[in-house]
Amino acid sequence: MSESNAAQRSDGGDEQVSCATVLAQALKTQDVKYMFGIIGIPVTEIAVAAQQLGIRYVGMRNEQAVEACRLYSKFSARPSSIEAIPAIIEKAVRSSIYGRPGACYVDIPADLLTLQADVSSVKYMECCMPPPVSMAETSAVRMAASVLRNAKQPLLIIGKGAAYARAEEGLRTLVEQCQLPFLPTPMGKGVIPDNHPNCVGAARSRALQFADVIVLFGARLNWILHFGRPPRYQPDVKFIQVDICAEELGNNVRPAVTLLGDINAVTKQLLEQFAKTPWQYPLESKWWKTLREKMKSNEAISKKLASQKSLPMNYYTVFYHVQEQLPKDCIVVSEGANTMDIGRTVMQNYLPRHRLDAGTFGTMGVGLGFAIAAAIVAKDRNPGQRVICVEGDSAFGFSGMEVETICRYNLPIILLVVNNNGIYQGSNTAAWKEMLKLGDATAVAPPMCLLPNAHYEQVMTAFGGKGYFVQTPEELQESLRQSLADKTKSSLINIMIEPQSVRKPQDFHWLTQSNM
Repeated sequence: MSESNAAQRSDGGDEQVSCATVLAQALKTQDVKYMFGIIGIPVTEIAVAAQQLGIRYVGMRNEQAVEACRLYSKFSARPSSIEAIPAIIEKAVRSSIYGRPGACYVDIPADLLTLQADVSSVKYMECCMPPPVSMAETSAVRMAASVLRNAKQPLLIIGKGAAYARAEEGLRTLVEQCQLPFLPTPMGKGVIPDNHPNCVGAARSRALQFADVIVLFGARLNWILHFGRPPRYQPDVKFIQVDICAEELGNNVRPAVTLLGDINAVTKQLLEQFAKTPWQYPLESKWWKTLREKMKSNEAISKKLASQKSLPMNYYTVFYHVQEQLPKDCIVVSEGANTMDIGRTVMQNYLPRHRLDAGTFGTMGVGLGFAIAAAIVAKDRNPGQRVICVEGDSAFGFSGMEVETICRYNLPIILLVVNNNGIYQGSNTAAWKEMLKLGDATAVAPPMCLLPNAHYEQVMTAFGGKGYFVQTPEELQESLRQSLADKTKSSLINIMIEPQSVRKPQDFHWLTQSNM
């Protein structure tokens, strides 16, 4: 620190250090390698100080209401002095990775950033220890194993908590040793490959509705899993809940057994129980037969939709052709309405921690930011790994100017904008023109409609990347082939689909079904 460019001598002869440098050094000490921000005074000083200390800084474009996140953070604080910054940063980093991971908020007052302190008065904290690994109570593990053995229609649900806990090896062993059907949540995809024979993702609704014992591995019974309630589930279904967060246990449904602990460690505990008394769920059971029949039926419907030759294309045709070419180790980022929902059922994940989407809060506008972060890390740790960002046209609009960020840092991200001219459903050019004859767009245009045939690919070409406007399967295949072959440039493929394209018929309407 004594050699920092920000260090100065005061009139009294004491060496001084700026608040920005202390903040950057505190982050560096906690092994922070990347910083993302929106430049402006006084953030500029922090970014420069971070770069001088070797932290990689990525300047973003899409500024959100950051102050609002205070209410949803695991830890929030405002240091009262420069000297207090290192301890608060250490606690923020530690809080973010201990237990269930989550965001923390540190508010540095603007006036504090203009001050300096004596170098000798600033004490930096050592880098926080790795998160401790906790295990479930042995009696609860025995009870869970007993409930699972007695299940007639068992189901494992693998959530993103299992991915974060790096529980893939243990969970795959459990699935294969006991021959249990499993269902991944959106960001739990790839913990066990989607093409594993025990994956029942293609029969999701049927599996949830008729399972009598469900084991949740790092999956929450929130809106994504329909809160665990009828009619999406049996009224008497037994839940075995495995989670690292005690506050999550028992939310929305009272579980039959709770296993509080690290998911990887608890999975190993369950394996130890089954090793003592081996057990395997029969592959020829009526339950497995029901699931396989439903999977076969749903896959046939999806295949039929994907094979349609009519133009404009539908969602299934698009995702079928995309899936054919994607590298198995690519990172898939997805957001949108139908784009995200249909895409997660068609596009396969084969590796853990290789999918990011709108997540628990269903927040739109996060996709490009996720893709940028993933590409920055991939560039350092696994050069050549591709990041594929699949956006609905509405979702792309939330943070589309991050395309400039992508090009500025020369990140070879492939953006796929699935463009139906609207939100859920849009309008074609001819219908739009006829509609405008009836009056001003603010009075007559359906609220879900966006401007037809918008050329989003030109946003990419404006900043030096490659843009493609595609309307046929052949154009899609060729543009994706070219984009994957060129690892030096970013690309955006604007994929036009039928404005009225929708999901295949569902067993249940979504919880937020509109009355319109």
